[in-house]
Amino acid sequence: MIVYDLICGQQHRFEGWFASADDFTRQRERTLIRCPLCDDAAIERRPSANVQVGHATAPAEPAEDRKEVAVAGGDGHVLKLMRRLIAETENVGRAFPEEARKIHYDEAPKRGIRGQATHEEAEELRDEGIDFMSLPNALTRDLN
Repeated sequence: MIVYDLICGQQHRFEGWFASADDFTRQRERTLIRCPLCDDAAIERRPSANVQVGHATAPAEPAEDRKEVAVAGGDGHVLKLMRRLIAETENVGRAFPEEARKIHYDEAPKRGIRGQATHEEAEELRDEGIDFMSLPNALTRDLN
């Protein structure tokens, strides 16, 4: 597994985990990699400030000074917590855009939902001011 530091066109920094350098290239070319904050697909690799040998080392700068989203933890505590929180959402599948609108406009009870939306549907939701975030498949693959 290769961990890359990534940045989107909006300058949001985050990590991506890939099977290989070719896997990163393939996913990027197919616009499968998206910023978890703004869903931008214009993703670039950035040099990593961390070197990992066996156990993770301390970041080069204090965490409070960094503007990046990352999942870390040698034993996977953060990843497990995120997956548990996601598991507690309702899977609405392809009805995600419709359900998100109903919740936003108080036509349905407020609750956590997850599902699928096309890039165009996601842009329309953003234009309407509906907050959501894209999740990597690694967090949801066992929940669908």
